Amino acid sequence: MNISHIEHLGIAVENLEESIKYYENILGLKCYNIEEVVDQKVKTAFFLVGDTKIELLESTSPDGPIGKFIEKKGQGIHHIAFAVPNASEALKTAEERGVKLVDKVSRKGAEGLKIGFLHPKSTQGVLTELCSKE
Repeated sequence: MNISHIEHLGIAVENLEESIKYYENILGLKCYNIEEVVDQKVKTAFFLVGDTKIELLESTSPDGPIGKFIEKKGQGIHHIAFAVPNASEALKTAEERGVKLVDKVSRKGAEGLKIGFLHPKSTQGVLTELCSKE
Protein backbone atom coordinates (compact mmCIF):
# COMPACT_ATOMS: atom_id res chain seq x y z
CA MET A 1 0.00 0.00 0.00
CA ASN A 2 3.00 2.29 0.53
CA ILE A 3 1.71 4.43 3.42
CA SER A 4 3.93 7.49 3.82
CA HIS A 5 2.54 9.05 7.01
CA ILE A 6 -0.52 9.70 9.15
CA GLU A 7 -2.45 12.26 7.13
CA HIS A 8 -4.86 13.16 9.91
CA LEU A 9 -6.89 12.02 12.88
CA GLY A 10 -10.63 12.57 12.51
CA ILE A 11 -12.50 13.60 15.65
CA ALA A 12 -16.30 13.72 15.75
CA VAL A 13 -17.64 16.76 17.62
CA GLU A 14 -21.12 18.00 18.43
CA ASN A 15 -20.30 21.69 18.01
CA LEU A 16 -17.51 22.78 15.68
CA GLU A 17 -17.30 26.37 16.98
CA GLU A 18 -16.94 25.25 20.61
CA SER A 19 -14.40 22.61 19.66
CA ILE A 20 -12.32 25.09 17.64
CA LYS A 21 -12.17 27.36 20.70
CA TYR A 22 -10.81 24.48 22.80
CA TYR A 23 -8.10 23.60 20.28
CA GLU A 24 -7.11 27.26 19.80
CA ASN A 25 -7.55 28.76 23.28
CA ILE A 26 -6.51 25.81 25.45
CA LEU A 27 -4.11 23.83 23.26
CA GLY A 28 -2.73 26.83 21.37
CA LEU A 29 -3.29 25.38 17.89
CA LYS A 30 -4.51 27.42 14.92
CA CYS A 31 -7.46 26.40 12.76
CA TYR A 32 -6.28 26.92 9.19
CA ASN A 33 -9.28 25.63 7.21
CA ILE A 34 -13.02 25.18 7.66
CA GLU A 35 -14.86 23.36 4.90
CA GLU A 36 -18.20 21.67 4.30
CA VAL A 37 -18.30 18.37 2.42
CA VAL A 38 -21.94 18.36 1.37
CA ASP A 39 -22.19 14.79 0.07
CA GLN A 40 -20.79 13.48 3.38
CA LYS A 41 -23.10 15.73 5.45
CA VAL A 42 -20.18 17.10 7.44
CA LYS A 43 -18.42 20.36 8.23
CA THR A 44 -14.71 20.10 8.99
CA ALA A 45 -12.05 22.19 10.69
CA PHE A 46 -8.32 21.47 10.36
CA PHE A 47 -5.35 22.03 12.66
CA LEU A 48 -1.73 21.20 11.91
CA VAL A 49 0.34 19.51 14.63
CA GLY A 50 3.83 18.95 13.26
CA ASP A 51 3.29 17.12 9.99
CA THR A 52 -0.04 15.61 11.06
CA LYS A 53 -3.46 17.20 10.89
CA ILE A 54 -6.37 17.03 13.29
CA GLU A 55 -9.72 17.10 11.48
CA LEU A 56 -12.74 18.04 13.57
CA LEU A 57 -15.99 16.71 12.09
CA GLU A 58 -19.42 18.17 12.83
CA SER A 59 -22.46 16.56 11.26
CA THR A 60 -24.71 18.81 9.18
CA SER A 61 -27.50 16.20 9.37
CA PRO A 62 -28.50 13.68 12.03
CA ASP A 63 -28.62 10.96 9.37
CA GLY A 64 -25.05 11.63 8.17
CA PRO A 65 -22.19 9.32 9.15
CA ILE A 66 -20.88 11.66 11.86
CA GLY A 67 -24.38 12.30 13.24
CA LYS A 68 -24.96 8.56 13.51
CA PHE A 69 -21.52 8.03 15.08
CA ILE A 70 -22.11 10.67 17.76
CA GLU A 71 -25.58 9.32 18.52
CA LYS A 72 -24.17 5.82 18.98
CA LYS A 73 -20.77 6.49 20.58
CA GLY A 74 -20.63 10.18 21.51
CA GLN A 75 -17.90 12.64 20.65
CA GLY A 76 -14.39 11.35 20.14
CA ILE A 77 -11.91 9.85 17.74
CA HIS A 78 -13.73 8.77 14.62
CA HIS A 79 -10.94 7.58 12.29
CA ILE A 80 -7.28 7.55 11.42
CA ALA A 81 -6.23 8.57 7.92
CA PHE A 82 -3.09 7.41 6.16
CA ALA A 83 -1.49 9.10 3.14
CA VAL A 84 -0.96 6.84 0.15
CA PRO A 85 0.17 7.61 -3.42
CA ASN A 86 -3.17 6.56 -4.94
CA ALA A 87 -6.28 5.97 -2.80
CA SER A 88 -8.13 3.97 -5.48
CA GLU A 89 -5.20 1.59 -5.95
CA ALA A 90 -4.75 1.24 -2.17
CA LEU A 91 -8.44 0.37 -1.77
CA LYS A 92 -8.09 -2.28 -4.46
CA THR A 93 -5.00 -3.71 -2.76
CA ALA A 94 -6.77 -3.80 0.60
CA GLU A 95 -9.75 -5.63 -0.91
CA GLU A 96 -7.43 -8.14 -2.61
CA ARG A 97 -5.93 -8.79 0.83
CA GLY A 98 -9.37 -9.60 2.24
CA VAL A 99 -10.26 -6.29 3.85
CA LYS A 100 -13.92 -5.29 3.87
CA LEU A 101 -14.33 -1.84 2.29
CA VAL A 102 -16.68 1.03 3.01
CA ASP A 103 -15.71 2.55 -0.36
CA LYS A 104 -14.93 0.41 -3.40
CA VAL A 105 -13.43 3.44 -5.20
CA SER A 106 -12.05 6.70 -3.91
CA ARG A 107 -14.23 9.80 -3.69
CA LYS A 108 -13.72 13.51 -3.12
CA GLY A 109 -12.95 14.47 0.47
CA ALA A 110 -12.02 17.65 2.31
CA GLU A 111 -9.00 19.66 1.15
CA GLY A 112 -9.35 18.25 -2.37
CA LEU A 113 -8.07 14.82 -1.38
CA LYS A 114 -9.28 11.54 -2.83
CA ILE A 115 -10.41 9.33 0.04
CA GLY A 116 -11.70 5.86 0.76
CA PHE A 117 -12.51 4.01 3.96
CA LEU A 118 -11.72 0.51 5.17
CA HIS A 119 -14.43 -1.07 7.32
CA PRO A 120 -13.58 -1.28 11.04
CA LYS A 121 -14.69 -4.95 11.11
CA SER A 122 -11.56 -5.67 9.05
CA THR A 123 -9.20 -3.18 10.71
CA GLN A 124 -9.09 -4.18 14.37
CA GLY A 125 -12.07 -1.93 15.16
CA VAL A 126 -10.51 1.29 13.84
CA LEU A 127 -12.21 3.08 10.94
CA THR A 128 -9.31 3.64 8.55
CA GLU A 129 -9.18 6.21 5.78
CA LEU A 130 -6.77 6.16 2.86
CA CYS A 131 -6.02 9.59 1.32
CA SER A 132 -4.18 10.75 -1.75
CA LYS A 133 -3.73 13.86 -3.84
CA GLU A 134 -4.36 11.78 -7.03
